Amino acid sequence: MLVEILDIVVSGLLMGGIYSLIAVGFSLQYGVARVLNIAHGEFMMLGAFITWMLYNVFGVNPLFSLAICGPIILIIGFLLYRTLFTRLRTSSESIGAYEGSSMLASFGLLFIIQNVAILIWGTDIKGYSYLNFGVNLGGAIFAANRLVTLLFAVVIGAAFYLFLARTHLGKAIRAAAQDPATAGLMGVNINQVLALCFGLGALMASFGGTLISMCYPIQPTMGFQYTIIAIIVVVLGGLGSIVGSFIGGFVLGLVGSIVSYWQPGLSLTAYYLLFIVLLLAKPTGILGK
Repeated sequence: MLVEILDIVVSGLLMGGIYSLIAVGFSLQYGVARVLNIAHGEFMMLGAFITWMLYNVFGVNPLFSLAICGPIILIIGFLLYRTLFTRLRTSSESIGAYEGSSMLASFGLLFIIQNVAILIWGTDIKGYSYLNFGVNLGGAIFAANRLVTLLFAVVIGAAFYLFLARTHLGKAIRAAAQDPATAGLMGVNINQVLALCFGLGALMASFGGTLISMCYPIQPTMGFQYTIIAIIVVVLGGLGSIVGSFIGGFVLGLVGSIVSYWQPGLSLTAYYLLFIVLLLAKPTGILGK
């Protein structure tokens, strides 16, 4: 019984760590840049496939791919905001109109990125074997790649929080999230900061994609499912709260692991039910205001 509980907890923490990275990125894009990015999961998918390609074609260690995929996806996200979403923001009559138009634009991005990925990598499910050996923890056997994935998810999440909390740029990002107009008056380049936030959100999604590819098969249509999960995690943690998104990811991962233990096919259903209950009972989430 103890071994089964340990297996459920570790499996839940593994997925929770990945959910946290993806949700933190989504929270940054929506909470600061005000883009409800429906294509968020596609950046995760791109990170997974670039990692897969680097490993199979060039033999690059997936952990090293974090330093390759991340900057590439960050630049793509930054340029997308500067060219597409900045134009929508400046031409919108209100923040509400901008949120609506940017969401519709991100729907278009979803299909564009997804179809480009299908043209490049095809529709087949891809995967590779990395650190695929067992590690004994308290009598339960876990794949080494999953434990490494959990470790890196926690380290990346903690490093990103310290970046936002302690660095000058991180403080500028938080100022822009609280009051963009005042932050601009205090010398913050709002256009650059908002574009950087969108790029950083894509960066965190790509990190999640790289870590997912180390443990699970991947396919070009996988992104939208993780976008929905990111939305649920952000609501669970509290809109605009980076720490709340991080905590919410682990909570949702544990919920999914517990439900999957009893009935593997009901994990997504459990996520949606939790989402509905949250909206009705506590829409502010765990740490939301």
